[in-house]
Amino acid sequence: MKGTLSTKEIFSITNSEHKDPFAILGMHQVEIKQPKTEAKKETNIKAPAKAINKDLDTTSAPKIVVRAFIPNAKEISVIDEENNTKTYKMDKIAKEGLFEVVINRKSFFKYLLEVQYDSGYIEQIRDPYSFWTIFSEYDLYLYNEGNHHKIYESMGAHILEIDGVKGVHFSVWAPTARRVSVVGGFNHWDGRRHQMRSIGCSGVWEIFIPGIGQGEIYKYEIKTHSGDTILKADPYAFYAELKPKTASIVYDVNNYTWNDKEWIKTRKTSNVFEKPVTIYEVHLGSWKKKTEDEESYYSYRELADELVKYVKDMEYTHIELLPIMEHPFDGSWGYQLTGYYAATSRHGTPEDFMYFVDVCHQNNIGVIVDWVPAHFPKDAFGLARFDGTALYEHAHPMQGEHPDWGTLIFNFGRNEVRNFLVSNAVFWFDKYHIDGLRVDAVASMLYLDYGKKQGEWISNKWGGRENIEAIEFMRQMNSAVYKYFPGIMMIAEESTSWAMVCKPPHVGGLGFGFKWNMGWMNDFLRYMSKDPVFRKYHHNNITFSICYAFSENFTLVLSHDEVVHGKCSMLSKMPGDYWQKFANLRLAYGFMYGHPGKKLLFMGGEFGQFIEWNYHKGLDWHLLGYEKHKQMQDFVRDLNKLYQNEKCLWELDFSSGGFEWIDCHDADHGVISFVRKAKDWKDMLVFVCNFTPVVYKGYRIGVPLPGYYKEVMNSDAEIYGGSGQGNAGGLNAAEYQWQGRPYSLELTIPPLGVIVFKPQAK
Repeated sequence: MKGTLSTKEIFSITNSEHKDPFAILGMHQVEIKQPKTEAKKETNIKAPAKAINKDLDTTSAPKIVVRAFIPNAKEISVIDEENNTKTYKMDKIAKEGLFEVVINRKSFFKYLLEVQYDSGYIEQIRDPYSFWTIFSEYDLYLYNEGNHHKIYESMGAHILEIDGVKGVHFSVWAPTARRVSVVGGFNHWDGRRHQMRSIGCSGVWEIFIPGIGQGEIYKYEIKTHSGDTILKADPYAFYAELKPKTASIVYDVNNYTWNDKEWIKTRKTSNVFEKPVTIYEVHLGSWKKKTEDEESYYSYRELADELVKYVKDMEYTHIELLPIMEHPFDGSWGYQLTGYYAATSRHGTPEDFMYFVDVCHQNNIGVIVDWVPAHFPKDAFGLARFDGTALYEHAHPMQGEHPDWGTLIFNFGRNEVRNFLVSNAVFWFDKYHIDGLRVDAVASMLYLDYGKKQGEWISNKWGGRENIEAIEFMRQMNSAVYKYFPGIMMIAEESTSWAMVCKPPHVGGLGFGFKWNMGWMNDFLRYMSKDPVFRKYHHNNITFSICYAFSENFTLVLSHDEVVHGKCSMLSKMPGDYWQKFANLRLAYGFMYGHPGKKLLFMGGEFGQFIEWNYHKGLDWHLLGYEKHKQMQDFVRDLNKLYQNEKCLWELDFSSGGFEWIDCHDADHGVISFVRKAKDWKDMLVFVCNFTPVVYKGYRIGVPLPGYYKEVMNSDAEIYGGSGQGNAGGLNAAEYQWQGRPYSLELTIPPLGVIVFKPQAK
């Protein structure tokens, strides 16, 4: 025994292995009957930052003891902060830097430590071991139960002021660790300096470090159960260093002044299912580049000017961003996340991204962000084997790894892991005011055998392939998000025939609001890539989607996945010569906008980018100097404008009452025709699509109403680069029964074109 500590206690501190260093370090009350020979009796009472300073009149127990562990310290003194003339020099009781002083006082008092280092440098510091935990038992209970939906307000790094002392509170979940420390420039990355306390059996470690603040760079140094020491970024960090650096950065995300009050108020009461939704999908790193340098990113604030202005001009209602959470590898496009709570530093600070969202809202543009709760990368500084064990992932490789992607699968059966992800979903709506999350790779979460061969996966407890824990996670996540933020969008990228993706959990659904229509996209692109002479043999590809169009709340997507890896750009997918490629693409978009469902188009597709998307380079904006590409852009803009102005194109998107075939059987001519209707069924548009390069004159279709039908859109118009075939702006319906309808139109149908008519009210 040395001083008031046993050899074992000294070793646990100097070897950095004490589960609760606060029980030894800092200020404590002790009883010392015979200080030289007998052990002390110490009460586990922490010194509050504020305390009454009163001296005892006698030298009898109890007394106050202060201990500090500061490697490289030569001398340390305790200074009574309320009476600076009172100082108490500490004794060095271990050569590694453990100091102690017994003070003949009966009450705790507020104090500073004056430290003289071996180098001769002297500083006064506040003792981090003089502060209580900020966690309540209720917080920890909800977290360990998996139901603390705003745990990000406690976990991670938070700038606080405790009893007038400013600093940063750190907390992290590492249940099997032998020791966890916060390291950074403030302690020379020395894991012995700021050893954290483990709070009961919660697995949560925490410490308040006074005197540091915004911008401090840090990591967690973890001594694993096997004795290894590893460095980890903070899973709950709000900001991180720019790649290739990997440390976390202290940042307060509560200081931005928002100017979107009206937008949020309107969103709460609006029914997005009956509103126009046209989404411009964007990868921020490659939408535009400042120079040819791959690292020349536009900032969030610059994008708030240029991108928002462009999207508004193009008449889109929403921007969807490929993941903007922090990720180390550009080639993952953001889909392999290491900083789930951190907006990537590639484009600026968290406040810069808040500004971007705010500007979008002020311009009546919603913001959707792609999110990846299915899997995460194996980077050593990230979530993988976070405390030396399989913590966020499964321990068994047949459960814990995606063989195709080389990533790890979240263990959705663990309460704290579900809590991490559910609160993360809530976080982006809460702190960044986003309007939707598009959840990536839902199919991979639903099925235990996803991407695996026979013998490479483990069945669930019922012997099936369904991932029961992941299903419950998605239900919990969607229920929580919609509870807190009515009017937002939760969108599933789900590529299988799983039933009731968009039905609420209480009836057995997954609880999403929308689902990407991957089946439509697959069939549609296969059909459009065919030479028109062969399309009649694949007519079912263009009509089959209506058979299931109203089984879910579908979004029609022509996404980034379809213009990479040798799949060609949208324009290059189209068959034919130069003119026909553009005509086919206008036809494709026109049909898409007429088909039931919300709409999404990946950047570059709107002006006919020729080459595939390359995440290293900006889009080929120079193409707008060529007439055909400018005309394509004009067509998409006008299509968006038509879509927003016509209720029948979105008011009954998810009801069969909003769609009616006129003729879906004319495969020989490659022509289909249909009606889109609003709640007022007389508010309608008639679509006629010709998927062949032949002009059809005198082609008759049946229509439900008499009167004049105005041609409100013609993809073959000369202003869009077409041949100018059409119907002179409109024509009157003849009182001539056709296709089971009392009236009909005798049309000129342009080649590879779509024409849209609106009956005019009398």
